[in-house]
Amino acid sequence: MKKYWDLIRKYSKFQGGFIWDFVDQSPRWIGKNGKTIYAYGGDFNRFDASDKNGCNDGLVSSDRKLHPHAYEVKYFYQDIWTTAGNLKDGEINVFNENFFQDLSAYCMEWEILRDGEIIRSGRMEQLSVMPREKSTLKLNLDGIEREGELLLNVRYKLKQREGLLPAGYIIAYDQLELAPYKFPFMELVNEKEGNSAITVPEINNENKNCLTVRGESFEVIFDKVSGYISHYQFGSVSMIKEGEALTPNFWRAPTDKDFGAKLQQKYAVWKEPEMNLVSLQHEKNDDFITVRAIYNMEKVSAQLYLTYVINNRGAIKVTQKMVVDKTAKNPNMFRFGMQLVMPKSFEYISYYGRGPFENYADRKSGACLGIYHQSVTEQFYGYVRPQESGTKTDVRWWKLMDMAGNGLQFIAEIPFSASALHYGISSLDDGWEKRQSHSGELVEEDITNFCIDKKQMGIGCIDSWGALPEAQYMIPYDNYEFSFMIEPIKHNLPVARTTY
Repeated sequence: MKKYWDLIRKYSKFQGGFIWDFVDQSPRWIGKNGKTIYAYGGDFNRFDASDKNGCNDGLVSSDRKLHPHAYEVKYFYQDIWTTAGNLKDGEINVFNENFFQDLSAYCMEWEILRDGEIIRSGRMEQLSVMPREKSTLKLNLDGIEREGELLLNVRYKLKQREGLLPAGYIIAYDQLELAPYKFPFMELVNEKEGNSAITVPEINNENKNCLTVRGESFEVIFDKVSGYISHYQFGSVSMIKEGEALTPNFWRAPTDKDFGAKLQQKYAVWKEPEMNLVSLQHEKNDDFITVRAIYNMEKVSAQLYLTYVINNRGAIKVTQKMVVDKTAKNPNMFRFGMQLVMPKSFEYISYYGRGPFENYADRKSGACLGIYHQSVTEQFYGYVRPQESGTKTDVRWWKLMDMAGNGLQFIAEIPFSASALHYGISSLDDGWEKRQSHSGELVEEDITNFCIDKKQMGIGCIDSWGALPEAQYMIPYDNYEFSFMIEPIKHNLPVARTTY
């Protein structure tokens, strides 16, 4: 949408385009397990399945709810645009794109965020901007120290009811950067209380099945067969679901667009690339424990290196590095990252990134940076057919907590993408070809599946069928490295404030 509308607004000979479709065309139906679904080709009889769920590519669902991608369209269709003027003096430029209507029907609210928290706000009741004109407005930004990431949110609201739109409805919005975010240099340090000495974690390598790292209040266990972290306990709380682990991940549940380009088949080697552990080493160095695992990935002609550095409080710096044979021919990847399967009790999310609705690398312009408090349950969006869902981009930090506030915080040196669902990827994946699957028939699993990615492939949506995302949103077969920190936390749960 951004690229199309940049062109439309740049060249006057372009007037717009047509989106196929406005609304999904599925009737409400009763599925095989008695649950309500929205039916599509193949659900009614054995003769009507040629296009499967091809009639479900609308901006709006059959029950007239906005799909997540509708918010991106809504953003680019707005008729009031805010750009930076002399921001040091608080000046912004407001362009009224309407041909016949001034902005007197609207007020403008603004707020300054420092690292996601509101530090100042204001409101302008009178907007004297004529049709097709640009005006400069001055905001009171005096005395604001330029520390941390500073963002300016601007929202234009109806003063009075207009047709179906109520007073206070946000008709347009923008977010401007006043000062960029400074991502932390992730140097892991040991923590101590007062003058007490640091208690260095201990390594136990006597068990033939596992390697254990213990500290005063934590335990980390590595499986010697897989090399993965299979147990992570802080106090009495286990952060990993029994029988699960923290594992590399290159796959997503294919979207309808992915199926249109047959990527579920072309990229299939990355679904289970056969990670063969060839080395698991450990050492104690500078009061830290370091564990290194090396894997051969013969199917994709690559080696993967996983390095874990653990401090005295149980924080872990994880580095995932892949080195490929550039003479080999292998397909692109859906993502480069890791997934952590946690108990379902980790239901509460706080994150600083784009939101509140799901967003992807090539579909995020309408999603503003901010701190959002949500639940894992509400992350999954029930498209008619299950598929990739719920990802958030440009994340600065992400917290997952249980009801008592116990949990994990994830940070990185770069903006990352993340998601948390009560479904494993395989539960949302139709496999080699589309099946007659329906989101309404899904049953939540007893897990919270957290994915953290250096990058996930874009969604595409250049046309309705098989077009791939643009090159900058792809993940070609190449060398990659990604580091992130996992920190155990005990946190007071915030009041939920998700807004759409």
